[in-house]
Amino acid sequence: MTGTMTDRNRADIMVVDDQPANLKLMEDMLRLKGYGVRSFPRGRMALAAATRQPPDLILLDINMPDMNGLEVCQKLKSSKLLASIPVIFLSALSETGDRIKAFRSGGYDYLTKPFDLEEAHVRIETQLRLRELQARIERQNLDLGRLVAEQVREIAQAQMTTIFALAKLAESRDHETGKHLERVQILCKLLAIEMSVNPKYSATISDEYIRNIFHASPLHDIGKVAIPDNILLKPGKLTAGEFAVMKTHATLGAQTLELVLEQHPANAFIGMGIEIARSHHERWDGGGYPGGLAGCNIPLCARIMTIADCYDALRSKRCYKEPRSHEDSRDLVVGSSGCQFDPDAIDAFKAVEDKFRRVWEQVT
Repeated sequence: MTGTMTDRNRADIMVVDDQPANLKLMEDMLRLKGYGVRSFPRGRMALAAATRQPPDLILLDINMPDMNGLEVCQKLKSSKLLASIPVIFLSALSETGDRIKAFRSGGYDYLTKPFDLEEAHVRIETQLRLRELQARIERQNLDLGRLVAEQVREIAQAQMTTIFALAKLAESRDHETGKHLERVQILCKLLAIEMSVNPKYSATISDEYIRNIFHASPLHDIGKVAIPDNILLKPGKLTAGEFAVMKTHATLGAQTLELVLEQHPANAFIGMGIEIARSHHERWDGGGYPGGLAGCNIPLCARIMTIADCYDALRSKRCYKEPRSHEDSRDLVVGSSGCQFDPDAIDAFKAVEDKFRRVWEQVT
């Protein structure tokens, strides 16, 4: 809006009337009150000019050739750019039905010709004042919306940071894992982005899905917090009984997150965290745990996670093994396509394997 309550003399008023004498009269009257005035004898001309430079208010005659005032007003109100401009109709018609038509077309007020200058001035000032108040409210709402959005982002970031810190706390019991969580976040994101271009997954893997898997992936081993040190940190091969205990971390992690989901049932991020925690040790051929799921019955996020987790584990030094090279790790992962891993996810892995290698070299 160009005119304001404190700067009303610069308010830009458009007058539309097919009678030159009426236009001249209105121009003189308005300029006498200090308004800026633009005059047009045809509705189409006024619409084009308003689109180029929206006025603060329009005084619009009803009875005009080619396009009457009601049609002009309807065009204005159908435009996002022009819909908020107040329209005061000018007409020699004074029947109630004419006024109703004017208001139904989107008019704000109605002046019957001939009209009093002071009355017209008061009505114009009222509409300008109302528009300024509306614009002020819109600005305040916009500022409030930005403030709320910023606070929501800060809260969400704080929550994500807290959750990541808890996952790191669980991981910290194993001093050899290093930046495992940071790496799998990036690796999962790389795989998800690559799979999103596959028509089979483009409808599922949205930007939100990619954000969620990035943030949820560190929760995959959160259940290990309940595994005893003598099993979790054992340098040698686990016994059958010890391995049975170790395998419970998948279910324990999922159950822990399910308690959170009960309080926030619509939280897609937590829902994905549950799927990853429970199913990231499932195998494509059905030989994994804890559910023995096979193929596409394994949640997609878990099928992505298991490749990222396996690659990172192969590259990492552990108390029970030495690290492998990128080439050896790649060959082992690709060689397990169709048995341990989803073939589609392996295709994505092969497309981004160089990025995997760079992540591992840079995030250590």
